[in-house]
Amino acid sequence: MKTEVLDSHKSQQLISKFINTPKSQIIHSIKELTIRAPLVLKIISPDAIHKTEIGGVVIVRNKEEIENSFNELISIAKNNKMHLKGILAQEFIEGGLKKDSTFNHVILFGLGGIFTELLDDVSIRKCPISKEEAQDMIHELKSKKLFEGFRNIKLNINALKESLVAVSKIPQKHKSIKELDINPFILNGKEGKAVDVRIVLEK
Repeated sequence: MKTEVLDSHKSQQLISKFINTPKSQIIHSIKELTIRAPLVLKIISPDAIHKTEIGGVVIVRNKEEIENSFNELISIAKNNKMHLKGILAQEFIEGGLKKDSTFNHVILFGLGGIFTELLDDVSIRKCPISKEEAQDMIHELKSKKLFEGFRNIKLNINALKESLVAVSKIPQKHKSIKELDINPFILNGKEGKAVDVRIVLEK
């Protein structure tokens, strides 16, 4: 069966109907930018599956860095002979934990980033799940103390549970989704947002 991998922008547009995502826009020049720094700039290209490995993701801390960072990404795309669809500009979300969710009628939850392989600490449920099941998934993790105020780290656990429930219901409306990855999902004391999304569709 053939599959189609949606780019970061299209994936985020789809998932934004279900859970919170940062403000974002595709730009082709600095003049088009409407999002204020701090922000994140990302190469959008079908040739850039692992953007961080080629330096295709840049955090811009202030407006003075925007132009240089934008030009740097354009150069990276040209040097790697990529088909460039544009640069994704995205609101920068502060946060200390990441969530990685992958499902094909099941939802997998655990710490993202380097912790995924290091800790091998995940919980799995069939989709869809309830808020109580989302709580159970968090409680099952060996790293659950991180979500329980460890070292006075305050996290909006309710936002996390609501997002897990919402993600688990997506296959009901989009049955062609074969795989959906959210990494990172940034969670802080105020909110939780899906920062980077990858979706694979069955065709």
